[in-house]
Amino acid sequence: MAAMTTQDQTSLPFYKMHGLGNDFVVIDSRAQGHAVPAALVAALADRHRGVGFDQLAVVTPGEGVDAHLTFYNADGSTSAACGNATRCIARMMLDETGASALRLSTDRGLLLAKEAGGGQTRVNMGQPQTLWSEIPLAEAMDTLELPIEGTPVATGMGNPHCTFFVEDADAIALESFGPRYEHHPLYPERTNVQVAQVIGPDHLRMRVWERGVGITLASGSSSCATGVAAARRGLTGRKTRIDLDGGTLWIDWREDGVWMTGPTMTVFSGVLTPQFMAAL
Repeated sequence: MAAMTTQDQTSLPFYKMHGLGNDFVVIDSRAQGHAVPAALVAALADRHRGVGFDQLAVVTPGEGVDAHLTFYNADGSTSAACGNATRCIARMMLDETGASALRLSTDRGLLLAKEAGGGQTRVNMGQPQTLWSEIPLAEAMDTLELPIEGTPVATGMGNPHCTFFVEDADAIALESFGPRYEHHPLYPERTNVQVAQVIGPDHLRMRVWERGVGITLASGSSSCATGVAAARRGLTGRKTRIDLDGGTLWIDWREDGVWMTGPTMTVFSGVLTPQFMAAL
C-alpha cells in the first residue's frame, strides 16, 4: 500500500470519536486505500497544535471483509488491536449500512462486530493469548503469576497486558506506576498496565496505563485482558462488568473469543486544512 503524501492530498477529512472517553481520530480511507505517514500521526496526536487522540485509526478496504483497521498510538507506534476504536468504527459502519453485523480485519486478525441494541456496540476481540511466547514475554514463565512484585497476570489481546489486582485501584499513583511496568524487561514490546480491584460478584473497578499513550479514561483491549485475568485467577466468572474512569464495559469470555460491549460516541467530523497538511 502506497504512503500518502501532501502531493496526493492537500486536505483530509477525519472523525473524532470516543469510547468511554478513550478518544480517537478516525481517517476513513476506504475510497483512497492510502496509508498514513508517520509525520501525520505525530502532528495529529498533538492536542495543542493538532487534534489529539489516544489512538489514530485508519479504515481501508480489505479482502473478504467490510474493512481493514490499522491503529497507531499517540507516540507513533502501532498496535495490532484497539477495542474501543474498533467499536467506534463498527458503530459508524453499522449506522451507515443498516447491517446488524460486520467483519473487520486488523493486524490482530478477523474481528466480528454486532449491533447490541440501545446504542451499544459489541465486538469479538478474539481468543486471549495466555502463553508466554504469544504475549510475548522475554522468557518462559507462568503467565498467571509473573515474578514481579504484586504477581500480576500477563495476557495478550493482540497487544501485551500486565494486570495487577489490588485492594484499592484509585489509591495507585498510576502516573508513576504505569511507566515503571510498561518498560519492564519481561515485556520486550512494552505493555499496557492495569490496576483492578474486585468490588462485587463479577464486578471490577479498573484503571489503565496504555503503552505509548499514558493514562486513559478507558481501554477496550485492557478491559478484555483484565476480564480474562480475573476469570483465570478465579476472582470472577467469565462474564464481567468493568467500571473504568470513563464508564462501564461488559466483558464476556466465550468459546469463540472475548466479547466486549459498550457505548460509543462520534463527536464531530472535520477536514484537515491544506495549511496543516503542507506543514508536515
